[in-house]
Amino acid sequence: IFTDEAIYVRWTQYLLSSPKFWDFSMTDGKGPTFIWIASLFMRLVSEPLLAVRLVSVVAGAGSMVGLFFLGQEVFKNRKIGFITSFIYAIYPFALVYDRLALYESMVSMFIIWSLYFEIILVRRLKLGNALILGIIMGFGMLTKTNVNFALYLLPFSLLIFDFKSKKWKANFRKWIIYAVISAIIANLIYASLRISPYFYIIAQKDTTFVYPFREWIHHPFTFFPGNIKGLGTWVMQYMTLPVLILVGSSFIAEKKYLREKLLLLVWFVAPFTALALFGKVIYPRYTLFMSMPLLVLGSYSLYCMYIRSKKKYLKVLVVLVFLLSYVLNDFLILTDFNKSSIPQSDKNQLIASWPSGVGVKETVEFLKEKSKTGKIYVGTEGTFGLMPYSLEIYLKDNQNIRTQGFWPMHALPPKEALESAKTVPTYFVFYQPCDVCPATGIVPKSWQVKQVFQIAKVEKGSYYTLYQIMPQK
Repeated sequence: IFTDEAIYVRWTQYLLSSPKFWDFSMTDGKGPTFIWIASLFMRLVSEPLLAVRLVSVVAGAGSMVGLFFLGQEVFKNRKIGFITSFIYAIYPFALVYDRLALYESMVSMFIIWSLYFEIILVRRLKLGNALILGIIMGFGMLTKTNVNFALYLLPFSLLIFDFKSKKWKANFRKWIIYAVISAIIANLIYASLRISPYFYIIAQKDTTFVYPFREWIHHPFTFFPGNIKGLGTWVMQYMTLPVLILVGSSFIAEKKYLREKLLLLVWFVAPFTALALFGKVIYPRYTLFMSMPLLVLGSYSLYCMYIRSKKKYLKVLVVLVFLLSYVLNDFLILTDFNKSSIPQSDKNQLIASWPSGVGVKETVEFLKEKSKTGKIYVGTEGTFGLMPYSLEIYLKDNQNIRTQGFWPMHALPPKEALESAKTVPTYFVFYQPCDVCPATGIVPKSWQVKQVFQIAKVEKGSYYTLYQIMPQK
C-alpha cells in the first residue's frame, strides 16, 4: 500500500460508515467522485485496498475502450482504434497506475472521453452530443481539477471544423451554442460541490502543487527549465523513444488528417506546458492523462508503417521494434518492480522509500495476533497518510487495539504512549525521516524500546521498524 492509497481507502471507509462523509475528501482538496465510486466497490469486495484499486482497473478498461473509439473517430479507421487500445493495454504507464488506488486512471478516462465527444460534437452538431460532453466533463471536474483542461481546450476542437461547408456560418453558430451548453452543464455539476463547507479547500490545496498567478508573476520562468526537464524525462521514460518517434512520424507518414493530428498534439502540449510553467510540486503521474493523445498519434504511424510493409517478416519487425520495449518493461513491472524502466520518483514512492507501505502487512498480522490475548496500544510516526491510516484500515473494528498517530517526533516518547506502556503492551511504528531520528524509520536514541522487527527498504538507509515501548525508568 502506498501513502496516498491509504488516505483514499480510509476516506472510502468513512463514507461507508455514514453518508455525512460524502464530502470528506474535500477536506484535503480532492473531489469526491473517486471516493463515491470506491464505496460501491467496497460494498462488494471485502479486502479494502483491493476494492479501491479495482476502481482504477475499471477506469483503465474505460480508457482502453475510449481510446478505441477515439482512434477510430479521429482517423476514420477501425484498425487504428484497435491498435490504440492494444498499445494502451501494454503501456507501462497505464500498467503501473491502473492497478493503484489513485485518482490518475479515472482522470485519464474522463480526459479521453471528453476529447472523443468534443470531436463528435464539432463533426456532428447535435444537442445530445453537447449534453453528453457536458456531463462527462462535469463528473471529471468533480474527480480532479486536472479535467478542467477538457473545458479549456474545447475551443481547439475548431481545428477540425469544416469551414469549407456552404453552411459553415450557421454550423459555426450552432457549435458555439452547443459548446456553451456543454460548458454550462459541466460547471453546474462542479458547482454542486459548493454546498459543502469544504469547497474552498480545493482551490487552496491546488496552490500546494501549482503556483497561483499572484506568486508566479514574480518568477514566471524561474522553475520552467527544471520542470520541463523533469516532466520531459518522465514522459520519455514511460513513452520510450521508439514510441515518441512514432508520434513525431505521424506528421510525415501521410499528409492527411493534419488538423486532427494538431488537435491531438495540442491536448498534450497545452497541459504539459501549463504544468511546466506553474508546477510547484510535480510527480510523474501528473503526465498520465496528457500522454493519452500521443498514443493515438503513435498508433496512426504504426498502422501506416505496418500496411506499407509488404512482407510478413517486415510487419512483425515493425511491431517488435516499436513495442517490444513495452512488453519487456511490463514483465519487469509485474515480476521485479525495482528493475523496471520507470522513473525513479515512482519507484521511490511505491516501493523503495518511506512513502511505500513495505512492512504494513507484517505489522497488521503481528498486532492482530497480540490482540487475541488482551488490549494493546500502537502509536505511529505521523497523523495523516500511511500512518496511522494503513493500520486503521485493517484494525478499526478490533476493540482490543488502540491506534494513535503523533507528529512531530521528540527526544522522548509521547506521554500517551508512556502511560500506556505501564499497563498494556505498547508498540510504535517508525517509517519516515524526522528531526530527531538517526535515520529514516529509526527510533530516537533516547527512547527506551525493544525492536520487534525491522524491514530494510530498497533505498539505502531507509527502514520500516516496529518497536515495543518499555516502561520508562
